[in-house]
Amino acid sequence: MKFRLNIDKEKEEEVVVTVHERSALIDEIETLISKHTDRIPGYTEDDIKMLSVSQIECVTVLDGKTYAIDSQNRRYRLKQRLYELEEQLPPSFIRINKSTLANEAALDQFTVTIAGSVDAVFKCGYTEYVSRRCFAQIKRRLEMK
Repeated sequence: MKFRLNIDKEKEEEVVVTVHERSALIDEIETLISKHTDRIPGYTEDDIKMLSVSQIECVTVLDGKTYAIDSQNRRYRLKQRLYELEEQLPPSFIRINKSTLANEAALDQFTVTIAGSVDAVFKCGYTEYVSRRCFAQIKRRLEMK
């Protein structure tokens, strides 16, 4: 089996595999490639927009529906469940509570409320609470960097 990697910033990324027959290795490669995507379809009332993962600040569940909030603080309905998106999105997306994934690069600050809870404030201005369990994991992650 041969392996060839071409890096060309001008072309769209594409993976082409030529094999004699399907095997477990090919299934694993297909799963790996299809798992991580750079774009996710987001739905509004009128249209569908392909959202770049880098422009998504957080993914949250509101009223039982999954939404992506972009850098302009616009909400887009997503068809996938939160656990499915957690597998698809890159590791820069971290869970901040039971129903929200945050893009670590989009976190602006953490604030402490009067009640003693912690809120995550995103660059777009959206605010979401951080559970105590998740905050402990986030602190450990940030201390390691």
